[in-house]
Amino acid sequence: MYKLAIIGGGPGGYVAAEKAAKAGMSVVLFEAGELGGVCLNEGCIPTKTLLYSAKIYDYAAHGDRYGVNFEGASLDFPAVMKRKEKVVKKLVGGIKVRMRNSGVEVVKASAYINGPCEGGFSITAEETEYQAEKLLLCTGSSAVVPPIPGLADSDAVVTNREILQLEERPESLVVIGGGVIGMEFASFFNSIGTKVTVVEMLPKILGPMDDEVSAMLQAQYAKKGVEFHLSCKVTAIEGNAVVYETPEGEVCRAIGDKILLSVGRRPNLKGYGLENLGVACGRGIEVDDHMRTSVHGAYAAGDVTALSMLAHTASRQAEVAINDMLGKDDEMRYDAIPGIVYTNPEVAGVGALKGERDLKLPMAYSGRFVAENERGEGLCKIILEGSRVTGVHMLGNPCSEIIAAAAVAISRGCTVEDLLKVVFPHPTVGEIIKETLASAE
Repeated sequence: MYKLAIIGGGPGGYVAAEKAAKAGMSVVLFEAGELGGVCLNEGCIPTKTLLYSAKIYDYAAHGDRYGVNFEGASLDFPAVMKRKEKVVKKLVGGIKVRMRNSGVEVVKASAYINGPCEGGFSITAEETEYQAEKLLLCTGSSAVVPPIPGLADSDAVVTNREILQLEERPESLVVIGGGVIGMEFASFFNSIGTKVTVVEMLPKILGPMDDEVSAMLQAQYAKKGVEFHLSCKVTAIEGNAVVYETPEGEVCRAIGDKILLSVGRRPNLKGYGLENLGVACGRGIEVDDHMRTSVHGAYAAGDVTALSMLAHTASRQAEVAINDMLGKDDEMRYDAIPGIVYTNPEVAGVGALKGERDLKLPMAYSGRFVAENERGEGLCKIILEGSRVTGVHMLGNPCSEIIAAAAVAISRGCTVEDLLKVVFPHPTVGEIIKETLASAE
């Protein structure tokens, strides 16, 4: 009998497996696909690889703004896609090595929970029974496919999985959904010359992110040629056409060589025998702050909990779960989890959206930002409760690398006075945090 069985080898599962094994637990990890899960194989890593290629092309195409001329700059779409595959393959291989070096037994097969057994849990994979004292569910999530008339009959429709396998650049793309996934693909394809149209049901893009930052990003992409149709409900798909209804009731069509469906994700709850386990489920598997489910000895982490569908959340939840199994004092908190959109420019936010007051400064107050972002616009907004920093929201490169400092400040309960005493290196774009705080004095 193993000490721990983990179902799912994504950023929750493989992090938990390595941590548990290093602590002396015998671990079996079930993953039918490739290690790394959606994040590494169909999400975070491949999309960021593509977006970085697009960013380089952007800089080359507009190098004259920086006094550098690239004549005949072009993007080799098949080469970009090939590099994406190479990056993914390298990182998947790295996780395999980590599992092997940690002593984790990896079973490349689907796992099915038979239910509790004496001293633990019984699981079957490829007709072999495995038993473990503890169970960690990291089954992830899948793209939501709503029942839109005509969707199943259209060869043009793709999800985040299929769009990563395209062999040719589409001349036009309609994106259904203006969330993080939709906007990142809109950014990539817009940068490489595809005509992009975004149809979103909400009155804004990037629904859960700061309204002002979202509006600024939308304005910048509108200038780049992306067409936005907000507060519009998709009613049908007719071949290559997305039929949608405007707030005024007008029926319109957006036509694209490809149609990207990106309207959200839902936890993977079926096909694993959860009904035999008897864990309480709502939208996802219900857990407490220690990642314990309603069944003693069974834990869950990652997208399957539906609490925060981000890879870094999954990894932290996995750490909390293993620490609880090991008897270490630890608990999960969700008030300082950064969210990032890797468009160009980037968007990043952490913590509260509203507070007693907010402080705002254009990114142009950072000399480094001005030096590296010709014609670039940006914003730093800091949310305060009294003098305590509770939220930070930013637009502008490279805020994805700066937001971690804000997450530390929020998680540690830092005040304006605390952060003003910190020496920020100069010149860095990160100085904008201190500049914004100083504006309150």
